[in-house]
Amino acid sequence: MPTSFLAPGLRSGIRTFALRACLAAAAALATGGALAQVAGTVRVVVPHPAGGPADAIARVTANELAKSLGQPVIVDNRPGGGSLIGTQAVAQARPDGQTLLVNASVHVTYPALFKQAGFDVIDDFKPIAQLTRVPMVLLVNPQVPARDVKELVAYARANPGKLSFGSSGNAGAAHLAGELFKQMTGTDIVHVPYRGAPAALNDLIGGQVQMMFDPASSSLQHVRTGKLRALAVTSDRRYGAVPDVPTMIEAGVPGYVLTNWYGLWAPKGTPDALAARMAADVARAFRTDEVAAQLRGMGAEVVASTPEEFARFVVAEKQKWAEIVTRSGAKMD
Repeated sequence: MPTSFLAPGLRSGIRTFALRACLAAAAALATGGALAQVAGTVRVVVPHPAGGPADAIARVTANELAKSLGQPVIVDNRPGGGSLIGTQAVAQARPDGQTLLVNASVHVTYPALFKQAGFDVIDDFKPIAQLTRVPMVLLVNPQVPARDVKELVAYARANPGKLSFGSSGNAGAAHLAGELFKQMTGTDIVHVPYRGAPAALNDLIGGQVQMMFDPASSSLQHVRTGKLRALAVTSDRRYGAVPDVPTMIEAGVPGYVLTNWYGLWAPKGTPDALAARMAADVARAFRTDEVAAQLRGMGAEVVASTPEEFARFVVAEKQKWAEIVTRSGAKMD
């Protein structure tokens, strides 16, 4: 029956229903099309050199996504520009699920470190999942007259400028962890940047610097041999590899939580359904005994959040790290 013979109200209702049906069908086609388009090789861009922790996390992620997606997933290392080059490439990629980014918590420090990064860490990326987190440990040379954090703070306050802390480089997680410690304890401790954590650890062991924040995975071997002393971990709960070492909060610095973490992003505009699927695939894989053990061997703790959880986390972390950078005046090498 032609709609012209129907009452005006009924004609309007039919048009509204038809419009809604068309919109729903278009949305379904868009989502289904996006999922179907991820049929070629997926690239996981890492804006850091091969062999580092971000690269290792990315390779585990790529391997598990390849299994769940049933297609090749490769890691594409694109270091350079303070990790800006690879990140810019993902921000400019098509939001079709074929280009992803695995980056460390440095991702949220870009706005504070670079006036012209070439992208916005919130507006230009689709958060998929926080993958892992790696607690840092506060280390001191055994010659430092402090058996715990309270004694260290007391000594630093009584001897301003006498203590120095090493880091793997300016504006990295280890540097900013030290700056946050100074800010929250009101201490004057000199920062000494190195080109990489191994050089800093060597000088810490040798006594050229007296303390350091370092990922627990790379430094605990020196604690076990007595070359270094661990005073606290920077996470909000104790680290399984050293359960006898307190958190910074337990050790007397209320509110101190700062971990290096790794996340998975896609370009902004990537469909929600695709992001949710990838997050679920990662979570399912990362929580298996085999993969979880592999990540623990790297010193990482599994997080595997949802896109919504990760989006909220990124906003909060962006503000936290920006405040540390601004107050300390830290600058990237």
